Amino acid sequence: MQVGIDSFAAAFTPENRTASAASRLQEVVARIEYADQVGLDSFGIGEHHRAEFLDSAPALILAAAAARTKTIRLTSAVAVLSAADPVRLFQQFATLDLLSQGRAEIVAGRGSSIEAFPLFGYRLEDYDELFAEKLDLLLRIRDNEHVHWTGRFRPALTGQGVYPRPLQDPLPIWVGVGGTPRSFARAGTLGLPLMVAIIGGNPEHFRPLVDLYRESGRKAGHGPDRLKVGIHALGYVAATTEEAADEFYPGYAHTIATVGRERGWAGMTRARFDAQRGPTGALVVGDPDSVAEKILRYDESLGGISRFTLQMDPASLPHAKLMRATELLGGQVAPAVRGARLAA
Repeated sequence: MQVGIDSFAAAFTPENRTASAASRLQEVVARIEYADQVGLDSFGIGEHHRAEFLDSAPALILAAAAARTKTIRLTSAVAVLSAADPVRLFQQFATLDLLSQGRAEIVAGRGSSIEAFPLFGYRLEDYDELFAEKLDLLLRIRDNEHVHWTGRFRPALTGQGVYPRPLQDPLPIWVGVGGTPRSFARAGTLGLPLMVAIIGGNPEHFRPLVDLYRESGRKAGHGPDRLKVGIHALGYVAATTEEAADEFYPGYAHTIATVGRERGWAGMTRARFDAQRGPTGALVVGDPDSVAEKILRYDESLGGISRFTLQMDPASLPHAKLMRATELLGGQVAPAVRGARLAA
């Protein structure tokens, strides 16, 4: 199993509201470089278009990291395909693939935040149709240098070439999903690897959806080697479980309260937080041994996963603590997870 990190390039921490955007981005790139050095498998950058984050152009951040890393996979997490031009998205990540010597990947999703839609002139009423059409075009571009395609939301392509072509053939494209059965089934039918965002509740409840993905893929004639499942979860690792929980909770609770006002969620209490980091909860917060155990529980509950990525940004932790967590994740957690998988 691959183990990695996802980041939304948060602009500020509670301790340092005056940090410049330039210094924050330098810290993100430094974390990617360090993740590579400690042996993590992937680092993903999300996409948002709001003041709290600096990840509106993820391919640029990843390109900066490509020049300072050697082996780590560089991915979107996720690229908001519904509001993007598939031609430009492919070109950006094909260029990243060339710069990184074949380490780029696209995780394409519809996005859980909606600010990209009015910003780029799309209607939320077309949410599902936009993603389906643009995913079709993105795959067509990946598989064909010259593209013939007609759709509803973009001018037709009549044989134009799309350049550059990536080093990898094909360029890996994952589908990022939340909890919609149709999304799981579509990814399986297309034979695309699946990245599931599980940010709350009991991860075991996603097993029927993962089974639907695999069954849809099997019916479409795709072998198990193509039907990979990845997990994106929230969490944090520190030297002790008590330290991890006490450091992660305050910023995480603030983030949940802020997002909750927009989405109608209930606030986060310490009791609910502690329950969510327990054996059946979604949060992955603890010392290296307990974090490795939680990742393996995800693996067992979902019938085997290929990649697990940890998102630590919601707690708005200082750079030094995120660097220490990266060290623990690469130096202790990932080897423990890989060893347990090999021994199974």
